[in-house]
Amino acid sequence: MSTAFTPRITLATTRRILAQLRHDPRTIALLVLVPSLLMVLLRYVFDSPGLFDRVGPQLIAVFPLVIMFIVTSVATLRERTGGTLERLMATPTGKLDFLLGYALAFGALAVVQVGAVLAVSLTWLGLDLAGSVGSLFLVAVLDALLGMALGLLASAFARTEFQAVQFMPAFVLPQLLLCGLFVPRDQMASWLHAASVVMPMSYAVEAMQQLTRYSDVTGTLVRDVLVIAGCTLLALGLGAATLRRRTA
Repeated sequence: MSTAFTPRITLATTRRILAQLRHDPRTIALLVLVPSLLMVLLRYVFDSPGLFDRVGPQLIAVFPLVIMFIVTSVATLRERTGGTLERLMATPTGKLDFLLGYALAFGALAVVQVGAVLAVSLTWLGLDLAGSVGSLFLVAVLDALLGMALGLLASAFARTEFQAVQFMPAFVLPQLLLCGLFVPRDQMASWLHAASVVMPMSYAVEAMQQLTRYSDVTGTLVRDVLVIAGCTLLALGLGAATLRRRTA
């Protein structure tokens, strides 16, 4: 598989992935409906509009990331183990075509996913946000793309779909515990705080915290967005490095 990039092949890859997903209604439901249902459930578990206004945006960062991780890791593993990548290696399709095709396909789904979550949260659930809805939407989509990139990377280390799902605790749960969702990061032990600094979910949650507290775009928010985008590109790059090794 070459490293060349051809827009026509990239778009063809995107269409192929979307066509596959269109015939998999369970995956579509997992991607689009489950995050919204979880937000509804948590709104009534909290049973406090003030608490939901504070925690809700942070969960909007976490849910798309986790669900995209699961779906992408399994979908990419199918490509690896089903012989699809071996066949692609014999065609002009390059690594960038494959990766960008995945990014565009799941990016489109991320837009739909986040749009559904925000529509439910801002209308039915009455989420009150200090920052702009546009900023919230951008951060949530970036978080979903980060989950996609991490899932693609994790698929390189699994041999079965069950193993791909098993990697979620290793890739996601430590970040979930240390991202500041449960305990403020500055109140953690110094070594835990140091570990949280290198975990991208920390910046996803922190960006949402900025949007709940400030109406203006802050320097911290800009930094967090850049870190999330950088981690996404890094994970995609590492995933590209595994394509030939895992399919040879």
